[in-house]
Amino acid sequence: MIKKFSFLMMFCVAFSFASRGQNIKYEEFDLDNGLHVILHQDNSTPIVTVSVLYHVGSKNEPEGRTGFAHFFEHLMFEGSPNIGRGEYFKIIEAAGGSLNANTSPDRTFYFQTLPSNQLELGLYMESERMLHAKIDSTGIATQKEVVKEEKRQGVDNQPYGTILEKMLKNAYAGTNYEWSPIGSFEDIDAATDKDFVDFYEIFYVPNNATLSIAGDFETEEAKKLIEAYFGEIKRGTKTIPRPSITAPKLDGKVEETVFDNVQLPAVIQGYRMPPQGTEDYYALQLVTQLLSGGQSSRFQKVLVDEKRMALGVQVVPLALENGGLFINFALPNQGYEVGDLEKEMDILIEEIKNDLVPEREFQKLMNQIENNFISGYGSVQSIAESLANYHVYFGDAELINTEIERYRKVSREDLMKVAKKYFVPENKVVLTYRPKSEQEKPTEAKIKKEGGNN
Repeated sequence: MIKKFSFLMMFCVAFSFASRGQNIKYEEFDLDNGLHVILHQDNSTPIVTVSVLYHVGSKNEPEGRTGFAHFFEHLMFEGSPNIGRGEYFKIIEAAGGSLNANTSPDRTFYFQTLPSNQLELGLYMESERMLHAKIDSTGIATQKEVVKEEKRQGVDNQPYGTILEKMLKNAYAGTNYEWSPIGSFEDIDAATDKDFVDFYEIFYVPNNATLSIAGDFETEEAKKLIEAYFGEIKRGTKTIPRPSITAPKLDGKVEETVFDNVQLPAVIQGYRMPPQGTEDYYALQLVTQLLSGGQSSRFQKVLVDEKRMALGVQVVPLALENGGLFINFALPNQGYEVGDLEKEMDILIEEIKNDLVPEREFQKLMNQIENNFISGYGSVQSIAESLANYHVYFGDAELINTEIERYRKVSREDLMKVAKKYFVPENKVVLTYRPKSEQEKPTEAKIKKEGGNN
């Protein structure tokens, strides 16, 4: 019954926002303890999302403590002095809600979507997490095993699951973007309980958080509840590390061959991008659409449909607060090598450098971008998250209504300019994935030579 209710509510909200196409109204303010609050009231559907974004991700971790932010994504569901261990999910689901969290290199985001008469419950649960989450040896031991299993299933034993890990390591070596949010088993295992408590006290504080609420509520009532549940939480007193990240110089194209548990080889190109929100960033988003935005995109049309060199091609721009990666992923068709496919991908990229995109094709890209922008706010959850993101990353929540203008300023000449600037060998990482069965095995002669006559 809960699942049916949630699905119906989310569908109604998606239809409501997608069909209106009007500005999203909101109100924002700060509590005395530094907690930033953003409220978007919409009474069209009886659900509400309560979310908290903490400005901490894997890039805030000191070397030797990788994986902490992602670990806390799990650990902070352990409960509190007032919420029993393992009860967090049960309480929300029993109230007819759903919940989740995610971690990136730049932030950690928690959200719960509830029937609107459960707003106070959502605020209570998040305030408990912020005030005194349960950080003890039992919870730490439990979540260590959970995170290890997640890494085994989602990274180590997942076909091509190490792409992000390998890409970041090669593209951002020597910086805090070098490791992915999942981190390493060794660092988590080596940490003490005190290390975890210290991390919590530094980052999971009101002055490093944004509370964003969207949906069916009355603003004045919500303000009173927010003050009641969050007002007395003390401001954090420890310095919050904000690493400055500059992409290291690469001596030409960086290449790595990965022998993995895959059936098919793959080629992955990664070009380092400028930080999200910059002018070049928006131009590169249009290049993404040009190469991989639907069935008529250039990669799809040429590599898959016409030349049948690829089984599939996808462009995935990884936007980051202090950088990013423009990632091209391709699976070669039978009879073609990854090297052949990569050369053809490079030819299509060179065309963007040398020829202006035709006006008609450019207008199609703009239409796709505008459609994606509007449809991206098809739920109260997406609105709550976007408002928080815009405030944290840009200091301007109003971008939820105006960022589209930044895309509209991009010209055909800008696409050519960014292609020439970023799609160059000294900014490029290439990963080639091959089945483990292809990995060269030491011959008998080599073994004898290395082992002597013993």
